[in-house]
Amino acid sequence: MPARIPLRRRRRTKIIATLGPASSSAEVIERLFRAGADVFRLNFSHGSHEDHAARIAVIRALEEKVGRPIGILADVQGPKLRVGKFQGGRVQLQTGQNFRLDLSPTPGDVRRVQLPHPEIIAAAGIGTTLLLDDGKLRLRVTHKREDHLETQVVVGGPLSDRKGVNVPDVVLPIPALTEKDRIDLDFVLAQGVEYIGLSFVQRPEDVVEAKAIAAGRAWIMVKMEKPQAVENLDAILAEADCVMVARGDLGVECPPEEVPLIQKRIVRAARLLGKPVVVATQMLESMINAPSPTRAEASDVATAVFDGADAVMLSAETAAGQFPFEAVNIMDRIIARVEQDPGWRTITDADRPAPEKTSAGAIAAAARQVAHTIEAEVIATFTSTGSTTLRVARERPDCPILGLTASLETSRRMACVWGVHSLMSVEPHSMTDMVAKAIRAASQEGFAKHGDEVVVTAGVPFGTPGTTNALRVAIVK
Repeated sequence: MPARIPLRRRRRTKIIATLGPASSSAEVIERLFRAGADVFRLNFSHGSHEDHAARIAVIRALEEKVGRPIGILADVQGPKLRVGKFQGGRVQLQTGQNFRLDLSPTPGDVRRVQLPHPEIIAAAGIGTTLLLDDGKLRLRVTHKREDHLETQVVVGGPLSDRKGVNVPDVVLPIPALTEKDRIDLDFVLAQGVEYIGLSFVQRPEDVVEAKAIAAGRAWIMVKMEKPQAVENLDAILAEADCVMVARGDLGVECPPEEVPLIQKRIVRAARLLGKPVVVATQMLESMINAPSPTRAEASDVATAVFDGADAVMLSAETAAGQFPFEAVNIMDRIIARVEQDPGWRTITDADRPAPEKTSAGAIAAAARQVAHTIEAEVIATFTSTGSTTLRVARERPDCPILGLTASLETSRRMACVWGVHSLMSVEPHSMTDMVAKAIRAASQEGFAKHGDEVVVTAGVPFGTPGTTNALRVAIVK
C-alpha cells in the first residue's frame, strides 16, 4: 500500500454497501467509501460479468488510491422459484377459490398456472403452505398428484407473470448453487473477491459444497433466509466462515414477530464462534426515495449495533436509490452515536461470551482484559489467516484493534470484522521486531502517541496459522 494520510473509522461496526445503477461510477463509489462503506456488495441477480468486472476494477483502483484495504462481497443469486406466465399477464385470485399448480408450460389463467419446479410438487404434502409474490398471496395444498398440486387460496390478490414462490414448511431437494451460480463463482473467484454470499442454504452440506469450490480463495458468507437454515443453525455456522441475517426472505417465510428473535439468535451464535455476522435488508428502506430515514429505521440500525453485529448492510438504498451517499452517511452517524453511548458498552460487556477453552482463546481474552485494565489505546494483532484478529474481535475490547498482516487477502477480509483497522505489514522475525512494528503502525495510523501503551498479540512461530500464543505490552517511545 502507498504512503498516505491515515484514514480510520470512528466506529467499530462496519458498513456494507451494495453497488448498482445508482452507484457504479468511480466518483460515486469513492464518495460511498469516504462516507463510511467498508465493504462493497455485488449482486449477481443483476448485471453482466462485464459490469461486475468494471466495478471490481474501480474498487481496486480506489483501494490503491486511499491506501486502505476494501472488501468485496459477491452475492450469488441461488435458485429462483417462480410460477410461469399468464394469458393476460396477470390474474386476480379470490380467497377460498381452488387454484392448480402444474408442470404444463401453457400460459395460465385464474384456475391454474405452471409451477416449473417438480421438486416442489414432490416435496409438498397435504396442508403445505405456498407463498407467492413475497408472501402477498398464500395457498394451502389440498390434493397432490405426480404432476400437479391442487391448492386453496388462503389469502388472495393479484398474481402476475414469473412471481416468486416460497415454501416455508418443507426442506426442498434443491441445491443451493445453480448452474448460473457456478459460472458466477468461477468468475468472481478468478477476480479475487473476499466473500461469497451463499443463498438458499437449508443444510450444512450446502455450505460444504460452496467451500469446496472456493477452496480457501474466499470466505463463504451464508445467508440465513430460510426456516430450515435456522433449524440447522449450529451445524451451518460450524461450516460457514461468516453469516448474514438476510431478513428479506426470512421475513417472507417466517412470521414477522419471529424475525427479531431469529436475528438476535443468529448474531449471538455467530459471536460465540467468533465468526463475522452481518444484519441486512430494509435497514434504511425509505431512503430509496427519501433523503433521510424514518425514526424506526434509525432504531433498527441501532438495534443491530446493540446486538453486536460485525456489520450492517445497505441494499437497494445504495444500489438503486436516489440518495446512496446520504444512506451511507446517516448509517455511519447512527452507528458512531450508538457506540458513544455508555449503555452500548454496558450491553456489549454483558453479552460477551465466555472465553474459548483453548490457549489461543485465553490469550485473546487476556489481551482484552489487559487493554481494559491499563487503558491501552489499541490492541495490535499479527495474523496470517485472520484467526488471531478474529479471536480478539470476538472479545469486543474497549479499544480499537489494529490488524497487521503480510497477506493482502487477509487484510481485505478483515474489512467486515468488528472493530478492526486492517493494515499490511511485513511478517515480524522476532518478538522484538513484532513489538517495534506494532508501535510504529499504531503511531503512524494515529491510534497512539508518545507514552501510550499498546497491547500486542500474535502467534509464534510467526506465519503459522491458528497459533495465538504470545502477548506483550509495549510503550510508544
